[in-house]
Formats: sequence, structure tokens, C-alpha cells
Amino acid sequence: MNGLERIITALSLKEPDRVPLYIHAINEKPIILIAREHLEGLPDPEKTFYDMNDNEKMLMLEALFLVHEKHDIDGFTSLEFGHEERIAEDEVRDAWGVVYQLNPFGLPVAKHHPLKEKSDLVGFVPPAPKKENLLLLMAARERFRDTKAIFWMMRGTFVLSWRLTGMENLMLKMFDDPDFVHSIARMTYEYNVQMLDLLVEAGLDVLIIEDDIADKNFPLISPDQFKEFINPYNRKLVELGHEKGLKVIRHSDGNLWPLLDILLETGYDGLNPLEPQAGMDLKKLKEYCGDRLCFLGNIDCIDLLPNGTQEQVEETVKQAISDAGEGGGLIISSSNSLHPGVNPDNCIAMFNATKNYGRYPLNRF
Repeated sequence: MNGLERIITALSLKEPDRVPLYIHAINEKPIILIAREHLEGLPDPEKTFYDMNDNEKMLMLEALFLVHEKHDIDGFTSLEFGHEERIAEDEVRDAWGVVYQLNPFGLPVAKHHPLKEKSDLVGFVPPAPKKENLLLLMAARERFRDTKAIFWMMRGTFVLSWRLTGMENLMLKMFDDPDFVHSIARMTYEYNVQMLDLLVEAGLDVLIIEDDIADKNFPLISPDQFKEFINPYNRKLVELGHEKGLKVIRHSDGNLWPLLDILLETGYDGLNPLEPQAGMDLKKLKEYCGDRLCFLGNIDCIDLLPNGTQEQVEETVKQAISDAGEGGGLIISSSNSLHPGVNPDNCIAMFNATKNYGRYPLNRF
């Protein structure tokens, strides 16, 4: 099997030839440190993409592709590029008018929110998705053809809504002005529907609805609020994605147990990144809903991948395969992004262990 076939088989809750391997997200530094034995002239690992010149950005793209090719990663994550403009040395603004503080350790952080009150909606024109912002997806499709599954990270209703309104403000408006919250949610949904049409045309295989909604202890809103303000809009995207022939994954960090039954009813094919520190125990999840949901992730990126030994990484991968690999429905990935703090040698150990111990039929370790 090739990577695309493995990913789709696992998401269909069947056994491929081996447990698939996937990078959910990866920052500049680990890309450079993992790829540098295959490619010369790469930028300084401490440099962010925003501060690279055009030549360095092209080298980064080649490095990203090489990481996936040299280590037989089965899926490739793509996301929007070109939808932000630099407005200050440390700030960018996206097409919605949200301003972000640049962050040397990961994603930019939203700091200005354009839609705080219902009156702000008057005259506000939401952006329309642009095909040119899908360049990473199209480049990946051209590079990998049909050998790897192409994923797209689509911001879901909760993430887009709080970026537009502010997190605390959104939560207050759920009590004080629910119509306003629904207006924002509908706007984000309509944008995502338009984006989905472009994605399918560009050759997408797997849609990720990225909607972080929990910390390590519990969800950020109650299950009732989730069912009223967030899930109906994301559920429509799941249904539409399935109609268009895509597999659909739900992404959220944190403890999702209080929302898990709702997510199961929504019809997602997979769930990631499954943080062990948040109680998302892979064995318990497999026992509870492994016949309904594929699991992607669970290899600890908070402590193990930054600070552990390669032997510890190998044992953790073996345990994950033992806990949830039987019958399919498991894709090995980290418990969130491969961020600037991870040890590149540990990442490679995770890749190798998956390929060494994930062959079906599985051996009992």
C-alpha cells in the first residue's frame, strides 16, 4: 500500500499493511533540523517563515516535502498561505481583519478582534476564499500525486468565532446575545462551505476541522453551549465533506471526554491529537469507541519528544500500537505539533518505530 491507501484504510476502521504515520503540524525549526542531512543551504533554524526571503521559503517547502518523503510519512497537512499581510514588525492581519502577534515558538496569537458587538456587523463584509491561498495543497498534490493523503486544516466554528470576537467576549455573548453568536457562526460556516468547494476541486483527500475547544482539564464551554452554538455548524461541514467523498477528522487539544459522545454522533471519521496529559488515554478510547472512530496521535510532544530518550519514544510507539492498533483505526502522530522544542532525533525515532512495529498482523510486544 502507499500512504494514501494506508490513511484511507485506517480512517475506514480497517487494517492497512501497516499502521500509518502522519505529521499533524510541524514548525520551521524541526523541519530544518530533520531535513538538513538531505538538503544544504537551509535557513537558520531560529528564523520564522515570516522573516525568510523568497529563496529561503522555497528551500523550506522543499525541506518539508523531503521530510515526508525520506521518512515515509503517509499524509501531508496543508493550510492557507497568503491570506495574511504584515502590518508591523511583529504583527500580521488576516483577511477577516483579525490582528495576530507573531510568535517565535509557534502559531501567531490573535490580539485584535474586529467583531465585538452586533453593531460591528453593520457594513462588515466577510472575505471570500481564494484559490491562490491553496498553493501549499496544490504543490503537495503535484509533488506526491496519489502516493500520500492530502489533509487540509480548516478552522472550525469555535476558533474562527473567538478570533473574530475575542474568547471572553464570545463566552459572555453566549449568555447575553445568543443571536450575535449565531450570526458569527453562520458567517464562518458560509466561508468554510465556499472553501470546501475549492479544496475538493484542488484534490483534497481528508478534511480536518480544527476547532480547539478544551484545555487539559475540561472543555472551555459547557456541552449544552457546544450543542447550541458550535456543533451544528461543524456538523454541517462533516456532512458536506462526506457528500463530497472526503474523510473528515476532528482536531482539538485537551480533555474531550465530556464532548466525546456528541462528537461521535456528529459522524467524524477520526479524532486527533489525543493528549495523554489531558486524560485522552488511547487504550480507554479504543475500548470506548474504537469501532466508530479512528485515532490519530497520542505520542507525547510536551515532555517525551522534547526530553525523552529515543528508546523511550520507541517504547511509547510500541505501546500505542498495542493499545489501539488491533483491527485498524490507528494513525501514529504526535499529541500536537512538532513544535520548536522537540528533539529531531526523537521525531525520527517515532517515525522509525511506527514502521518497525506497525506491520499487520500485529505482533504482541
